[in-house]
Amino acid sequence: MKLIVTLFAALALAASAHGDALAAPSSDTQARSAQAKAKAAKAKAAAKAKSTKATSSKARSTAARAAPVVAAGAAAAAASVVDTDNEHVNFLEWQPVREFIDGMVAQHGFERTALETLFGQVRYIDTAVQLVKPAPPGKPKNWQAYSARFIEPIRIRAGVRFWEENAEALKRAEAAYGVPAEIIVGIIGIETIYGRDTGRFRVLDSLTTLAFAYPDSPNQAARQAFFRDELANTLVLARERGYDPFSLLGSFAGAVGLPQFMPSNILKYGVDFDNDGRVDLRGSSVDAIGSVANFLIQHGWNPEHRGPTAYAADVSPTRAWESLLGLGLEATLKPDALRAAGVVTSTPLPAENLYGLIDLQNGAEPTEYWVANDNFYAITKYNRSYFYAMSVVDLGRAVRAARPE
Repeated sequence: MKLIVTLFAALALAASAHGDALAAPSSDTQARSAQAKAKAAKAKAAAKAKSTKATSSKARSTAARAAPVVAAGAAAAAASVVDTDNEHVNFLEWQPVREFIDGMVAQHGFERTALETLFGQVRYIDTAVQLVKPAPPGKPKNWQAYSARFIEPIRIRAGVRFWEENAEALKRAEAAYGVPAEIIVGIIGIETIYGRDTGRFRVLDSLTTLAFAYPDSPNQAARQAFFRDELANTLVLARERGYDPFSLLGSFAGAVGLPQFMPSNILKYGVDFDNDGRVDLRGSSVDAIGSVANFLIQHGWNPEHRGPTAYAADVSPTRAWESLLGLGLEATLKPDALRAAGVVTSTPLPAENLYGLIDLQNGAEPTEYWVANDNFYAITKYNRSYFYAMSVVDLGRAVRAARPE
């Protein structure tokens, strides 16, 4: 269970105040576990009741006809060491799963018998279901407490080592994409402590569970659709790259490698930055560095902005600035508009750029206000959270300051 505590995806998404983030473990996760598991079991039973059951003889004949490569993959999967509780559920009995298989055959040309054998070996991950449930209401957001979990000596020292070991790749990424080394270092450090905690859930198990057994919530349909897309991309990715899909390990939500890319993002933004002929975000820190830089530039990072990504601000007691909060994850405001609303920065803002006003709540303590530019908002596309983006900036700055002269 150590993974549940250390996975960044869980911590960062839990603190997200501005996106459709996945819920993550809160301090009372264990207290809620028994009740949640009972609900999950009931939901699974209901889903099974609605499904069209496949007979055991059909399942046996399907397995016998399956492609040899899938059988070989199953053997490899059985040998994998996976740090999670799981249970066998015959997903082939679930009608939505069979419809998903139909779609993969029709749209992507997969072999039906191979997919049926594959999903016959997928396991239900109750841990994933528990971790996507919303945290209980009432606990105030606290930026200082959140930041302290990530801007700390162990992560900073690991960041210094990572930077020293990958200095050439970081310099090359900065030249190619215009993303500073400290931002790339900040993201990889926040996500996985530079590869220390990349996740040991089988991605196929996690994504199948969340695609078809996502817990009841107002956004259940949208989240299931998201995870079904990621499940499809996982299968496409494994086929394109020529590896066993069960060998792909990641977070409880299916994120992979040093930078914790979802499978769709590996396909869209993954870069073979070490030029060895393949994109490897699990084993190549150089590929991870190039891929993070590529993701940011594709999501609005502006290399022309050489200064800070965010500026500390004071706000007027008239509170005219309140209407400028929550305008989305984009920079849309001119400096004149901010000043007119009573927002003042200690450092003058370049007049030609656009900005946004962000609030970092501190529980019972005063809220911090910052004025952010396009590059700050590009980081929020990685994780839809002001807390996340600011922690990336702060960790990168701390690692840079700790490097030997």
